[in-house]
Amino acid sequence: MLFGQSVFQSVLERLKAEDETADEAEAPAAHRVAGLGTGFAFDVMEGVSVASRRIGEAYFDNLDLDAAVAIAESPAAAPTPVMPEHLTRTTPQEVAAELAISAEDTPLTLREKRRAFARLNHPDGIALPFRDNATKRMMLANLLIDEALRRLGR
Repeated sequence: MLFGQSVFQSVLERLKAEDETADEAEAPAAHRVAGLGTGFAFDVMEGVSVASRRIGEAYFDNLDLDAAVAIAESPAAAPTPVMPEHLTRTTPQEVAAELAISAEDTPLTLREKRRAFARLNHPDGIALPFRDNATKRMMLANLLIDEALRRLGR
């Protein structure tokens, strides 16, 4: 104990005193704004930051609003998606030929084939008009791979 206090109490007193002197030394300047109202990077025009003029609308700077308005007004101007060639092949024989499942495949190689096929054909990554074909292809591929895995288990 130091001067009637425990070591812990004396350390707390010293930290409190240091904190008070730091607060006095860093008195807030009148020209500073608390918080992050203007962001980290901004353009300055005529001495006034753009972000400070329209706080809350800064995200519009990153949008291509002219293109969005043009597409909304004229849907024909929107680019039409083109179906990839591989999505036209939806028969079980065509999908089996793409997977190339053989007797030498192991469960590991079959899982690799499933992942690789899904990377190219999963409906979530395909444009909306072609999702039915992608769904058929994924269903066939999963069926074929599951059957191959079942045969390996025997």
